[in-house]
Amino acid sequence: MKEKTIDYILRATWQAVARMYNEEASKYGGSMAIGFTLLSIDKEKGTPSTALGPKMGMESSSLTRTLKSLEEKGMIYRKPNPEDGRGVLIFLTEAGKERRDLSKKSVIEFNEAIKKQVSPEKLAHFMEVADTINELIQEKNIFKPTELK
Repeated sequence: MKEKTIDYILRATWQAVARMYNEEASKYGGSMAIGFTLLSIDKEKGTPSTALGPKMGMESSSLTRTLKSLEEKGMIYRKPNPEDGRGVLIFLTEAGKERRDLSKKSVIEFNEAIKKQVSPEKLAHFMEVADTINELIQEKNIFKPTELK
């Protein structure tokens, strides 16, 4: 059997997690993207729309579609940002807060299930490895610059 690459393991695991969350969210007429967005919006103060994309690592076009869907479903509303006249703050409606709580419960349930099966030491190593991978990517220390010939 060939050895699996690190990127394969990361991708396959993330796809399995995403499928699991999408299955759970579909029970409530939602998706993982919707749950993740609701969790990224400050429950009390709202969140600037411009801060959501970077916070979630989501492309603006995907985020725009998700926010439009959330607005149509009555889970969020928008208000002008008093600190930035060009910006908009995104707030949760009561329905949005309820869905956010469901999403939070699902994330906690997932984390607790993993913690029951994986020792704190192994989880700490996993977090260290993930942090190292992220740092290498952020610092652009994976691929060496090449010259075109």
